[in-house]
Amino acid sequence: MASFDRDVISVEELRDFAAATARAAAERIRAQRAALIDADGLAAHTQTKSSAVDPVTEVDQATERFITDQIVSARPGDGILGEEGADVLSSTGITWIVDPIDGTVNFLYGIAEYAVSIGAAVDGEIVAGAVINVVRGDLYSAALGHGATLETSDGTVRKLHCRTETDPALALVATGFGYAAGRRQAQAELLCRLLPQVRDIRRMGAAALDLCRVAEGSVDAYYEHGINAWDCAAGAIIAAEAGAVVNRPGLNKGAKDGELTWACGGSLASAFSQLLEENGALEPLRG
Repeated sequence: MASFDRDVISVEELRDFAAATARAAAERIRAQRAALIDADGLAAHTQTKSSAVDPVTEVDQATERFITDQIVSARPGDGILGEEGADVLSSTGITWIVDPIDGTVNFLYGIAEYAVSIGAAVDGEIVAGAVINVVRGDLYSAALGHGATLETSDGTVRKLHCRTETDPALALVATGFGYAAGRRQAQAELLCRLLPQVRDIRRMGAAALDLCRVAEGSVDAYYEHGINAWDCAAGAIIAAEAGAVVNRPGLNKGAKDGELTWACGGSLASAFSQLLEENGALEPLRG
C-alpha cells in the first residue's frame, strides 16, 4: 500500500478529473472519426506499430496530445505515461496513465467497443480512474475506497458490483490476444484448454472495457497476457472497487514481458486462480 496524505491528495478529485477529461476526449474522437470518414477515410490516417496488425491512427495521437495538454494545464507537476509516447516525470507523486483509444482495431472497423482510459497512480499505486466507451458514452469511474460507478449516456448513475458466481464452469470469461504471431498462438492454445472448463468465452477487443465488464457483472472474469499499464490501469481500480480480485503486473511491466493480468468477482477468485494455474496460465507467455 502506497503512503500518501489523503488530506493533501483527494482520490475523489483525481477520479473526477479523469472522468471529465475522458468525456471531453471521447467527444473529440467521435467528431474526428466522422470528419476523417467524410474526407479521405480512416486508412489514410493510420500507421502500424509493433506489427502489421497493430495500428495507430492520427486520432490516437491527437487524443493523447489533448489529454496531455489538459493534465499539464490543470495539474502541473503531475507525471504522464501514455501509450503513444507521452512521458512526463512526476514531481508530485501522481502519475496519469493514459490510453487515448483502447481498442483501435475496433475504432477502425466501426465496432462499438473502444474506449478512452485514464488512470491515476500515487507512488505507483492506482488510486483512481475513468474509462468511457466512446460510441455508447457509458462512463465508468472509481476512486480508492469510494466504490465504482457507471454513468450512462442518459445521465443515469449506478454503483457497480461484480457477479457472485463461485464455479468456474459457470463463469463467462473475457479475454484478448496480442499482436505478435507467436503470442497469439500461445494464447489460442491456452484458450483451447480453458474453454471446455468455463461457461463460454467473450473477446471484445479492449482490455479496459473487459475490466469494466467484470465490474458491472456482464462477465464473471477476465484474463490476458502481455497487456500494458495503460490498457489496465483505470479498469483495474474500477473492477477492484466493484468487488473484484485483480491481479496485474507492476506498472513497469509491458507487452514484451508477457505476464498475466486477471480479474474476477471475489467469490470466484480462489477457484478461478486454481483453474488458471492448472492450465499453465499463471506463467508469462513470451511469444
